[in-house]
Amino acid sequence: MTVRAKFRCDHINKADDDSYRTVNLFAVTDDSPENKSWSKYTPGGQLSMHISNPDAFSQFETGKEYFIDITPAN
Repeated sequence: MTVRAKFRCDHINKADDDSYRTVNLFAVTDDSPENKSWSKYTPGGQLSMHISNPDAFSQFETGKEYFIDITPAN
């Protein structure tokens, strides 16, 4: 089984030496029938990631929404 959630990037903190960034995302629960549908069963959540790969820095933008799929790792 896969759980799919939608998160919005709330803010990105950059290290003083720019060696990593911390990306903070929060569950999207409003604004559309799609969002209200999934959030009925998963009404909240947050994710914070420390990213040290410079190529990955540009993959995240404040205010943009992302799907997060959760599947077993076996």
